[in-house]
Amino acid sequence: MLGISACLGGIFCRYDGKTQKITELAQLVVENKAILVCPEVMGGLNTPRDPAEIIGGDGFDVWNGTAQVLTCRKVDVTAAYKAGAIAAYQKLKAAGVTHLILKERSPSCGSSQIYDGTFSGNKQSGVGVATAYFINKGLKIYSENNYHRLLAKK
Repeated sequence: MLGISACLGGIFCRYDGKTQKITELAQLVVENKAILVCPEVMGGLNTPRDPAEIIGGDGFDVWNGTAQVLTCRKVDVTAAYKAGAIAAYQKLKAAGVTHLILKERSPSCGSSQIYDGTFSGNKQSGVGVATAYFINKGLKIYSENNYHRLLAKK
């Protein structure tokens, strides 16, 4: 069983109320080979919602207490991001998920790149809050940019 970011599976849960559906990934859910998670929604955030970025580092820094997640209006949503990561992990663990395909650049799910916290569209190396939690729990992470490597192994 795989875990997939809900927006990649066709759910309209992104901050802007849209989806980033990849038909091949959505089909895995239909075939009961994958489950969907959206840590942001699972943490209690609405859809749509204000964009948020990690300020002061990446997801690992959020868990270490040296960075936070703020919206473009400077509202601190760190607690929701952390709660959503924990809730998503519990769902994934219960389903026996060991590998995930997550949305790159997301403040929750980014696996190699996130936005730099300036709301300017600039990117930096780093992982999202949920991704950092999942990595610390031993899950293997892929993104929409490299998931074919994972599916080739299955």
